[in-house]
Amino acid sequence: MKKYFLLTFLTLINAIAFAQNSFENLGALVNSKNAELRPTISADGRTLYYIVSNDENNVLFKSDKKIYQDVWYSTIDNKGVWSKSKKCDSVINQTNRNAIFWCSADGNRLLIRGTYQNGKYYKNGFSFINKKIFSSNNEVTWTSPEEVKIKGYENLSVDQYSGVFMTNDGKTMVLYFSEEKNSLLNDLYVSHLESDGSWTMPKKIKNGINTDDYDEISPFVAVDGLTMYFSSDRPGGFGKYDIWMTKRLDETWMNWSEPQNMGETINTNEWDAYFSIDAKGEYGYMVNSKNSLGESDIVKVKIPESLRPNNVMMVYGKIYNALSKLPMNGKLFYDLVPGEKSEGNAIAFVDGSFKVALPYGKKYSIRAMADNYLSVIDTLDLTKFEPYKEIHRDLYLNPVFPDGIYIKDSAGNIVRKNIDSIKKEIFENPDAVKEGEIYTTNNILFDFGKSILRADSYKELDKIVKMMKANNTMQIELSAHTDNIGGYCENLKLSTDRANAAKQYLLSKGFDESRVIAKGLGETTPITSNKTEQGRQLNRRIEFRILKK
Repeated sequence: MKKYFLLTFLTLINAIAFAQNSFENLGALVNSKNAELRPTISADGRTLYYIVSNDENNVLFKSDKKIYQDVWYSTIDNKGVWSKSKKCDSVINQTNRNAIFWCSADGNRLLIRGTYQNGKYYKNGFSFINKKIFSSNNEVTWTSPEEVKIKGYENLSVDQYSGVFMTNDGKTMVLYFSEEKNSLLNDLYVSHLESDGSWTMPKKIKNGINTDDYDEISPFVAVDGLTMYFSSDRPGGFGKYDIWMTKRLDETWMNWSEPQNMGETINTNEWDAYFSIDAKGEYGYMVNSKNSLGESDIVKVKIPESLRPNNVMMVYGKIYNALSKLPMNGKLFYDLVPGEKSEGNAIAFVDGSFKVALPYGKKYSIRAMADNYLSVIDTLDLTKFEPYKEIHRDLYLNPVFPDGIYIKDSAGNIVRKNIDSIKKEIFENPDAVKEGEIYTTNNILFDFGKSILRADSYKELDKIVKMMKANNTMQIELSAHTDNIGGYCENLKLSTDRANAAKQYLLSKGFDESRVIAKGLGETTPITSNKTEQGRQLNRRIEFRILKK
């Protein structure tokens, strides 16, 4: 009788403990009799990628006792129902241990396990792939994987387990691995994107995040860029591994708040890891083995408000050709204003769609660019903190047609004139100058990467001097432009310095400072493709716009 009451009491205690967890199993259309692992939710919460282990439909599956892991996915409809899981494209599933570690906010880029050359796997590491669409049947496929080049990674990560997560802005990665062979104790590291596209040598995070005698794995940085979740078997947990939360305190990525355990509503007395959340930040997705359909299942869990990331705004839309009104691919950049500090980028693929998630507390300029199109800039003021929301923005790019004399927009209007080709028109008839016209010069020259005027530039600048003397009330905006070689911020600063150098020359000729405004636009306004040296040369230019006659 005592044994019966003791067993009943223990069963009741376990039931109460489990009831504290707020898990929602995603059901049989997502989960199976196999082990589902490593969920990665898209920022909009619509697509879920995850590993299915040893499914008979996996690419390299064999009925032996080895592990065969492929990436599968499911999408959610407007009623909140997840679709039957589908296996990802074969370009993602090429080995016996495949994984997706990160999905960009727009859903157009993935970070996958393995290093690839010429589209084929050849060693451990990580690679990017981009989404593409065949317009004939609207079928979505993926490009060949491209290696992520992380300095020193191959020599640092020497044990069998490793992983990575990339931040929403695409500029920082948080990795986990061990520097000791035959060790099961991993630590978290940080690597940053450099201007040449490579990544810095990973640096171990300290200040309470990593421990000497315990394991830290599966980092996930929320869209706000400040809140990180990770799994660890450190003391203070409820089971074998628990999910922990910490906040970044500065720009070094070395200083973080004291990690907080996510609590009994999320953590169990089992192994809890692979925590993933969408941009809204209300729910998380993770792996759970309690009452699972198979070895482990993907579950959804509500995050306590005190442990959620900061709110963000999701901006979505399409990039269109302003002439044809058809969607087009292009690149999207979002920068801080004032100062124009680059905050991140996105890619709009063939159907023109894009999505970016922007943290509140800042003011952004969103600029869309494509070769042979004039860029367009939209501004969003998110300095006021608000709840999560989604807004729609479409961006229209005007194609340009340079012919050496004029640059025309999609409607055939002349948007830029070459000063050499029309000097008689200007000097013989000052009334020919119109407010709003833009004039492009080709011979205001600087040494590479410098802002000091070369002596042979004075002749070209003297043409502007003559124009301003012929129109003695004229005010102009002098703008400097670069090609796309080098970083965005570096090009912006260089062009600003060059515009100011040209302005100082004009002022030295006796003009009042109010008549000349200098502006650096960096690489934001190309007039032709940057893919050739000839195109880059055309894009490296000084222009002036007539503000007032």
